[in-house]
Amino acid sequence: MFDFEEIVRSRCSSRRFLPTPIPRELLVEALSLAQLAPSNSNIQPWRLFLAEGERKDRLREALMAEVRANPRELAPLPASFRSYRRELGAIVYGAMGVSRDDEAGRALASRRNYEFFGAPMVGILCMHRELGLVDAVGVGMYLQTLVLGLTARGIGTCVQAALTTYPEVIRRELAIPEELVILCGLSLGYADPDFPANHLKVPKQPVEKNVSILGQVSQSG
Repeated sequence: MFDFEEIVRSRCSSRRFLPTPIPRELLVEALSLAQLAPSNSNIQPWRLFLAEGERKDRLREALMAEVRANPRELAPLPASFRSYRRELGAIVYGAMGVSRDDEAGRALASRRNYEFFGAPMVGILCMHRELGLVDAVGVGMYLQTLVLGLTARGIGTCVQAALTTYPEVIRRELAIPEELVILCGLSLGYADPDFPANHLKVPKQPVEKNVSILGQVSQSG
C-alpha cells in the first residue's frame, strides 16, 4: 500500500500549516495503525488528547497569554548536548530567514510553537506518572508509528517538546487528569508547501555514531 522507506525518508517537521482540516477517515486510519505499536506487557501506555476548532483556539490563546505574561526558557539540555540544539536552531531559523543575531526574530519564531504553527489540530501525548522509562519507550514507538502513518497519508506533523514548558495551562484547558504526565505536543495538518523550512532535511549522524555491533565477526574462506 505504501513504500515504507520512502515514507521514512520523506518525513520532516512541518513548521507552517495550511488551515485545511484533516479528513476524519485519514486521521482514524493513522490512529488505528499507531494503536498496533508494541509496549511493555501490552500496557499501551500512551494517552493522546487531540484538540481542533474552538477547543484548539482556546488552548492557543491561553498559551500565548501565558507566554507573554510569564516567558520561560525551554527545558535545558545537559552541557554536552547543547550544541545539537544550537546547530538545529541555525538550520531551522536560517531557512526562515532569521539570522543568529536577530533576537527579536528568533523570539517571534519560537513563540509560533504555542500557536501550533497554524495547524488545524494539536495533540498532547501523555503517560501515567506511575510508569517508567521502559513504558516511555512504548509511547515513543506509538508516536513514531502515528507520525509515519500520517506522513503516508500526506499529513504533516511536528513533534513539539516546547509545549511541555507550560503544562499547567495545557492541563487546565484540556482537562488532562493529574495522574498523567505531559510528554510532548504534536501539531498536525497539511504542511504549507510554500514555506521553505517545511522542506528541510536535517542532517543525521552516521549509523556508527549511535550503534555498536558487538561480538566476533565471522571470517569467510
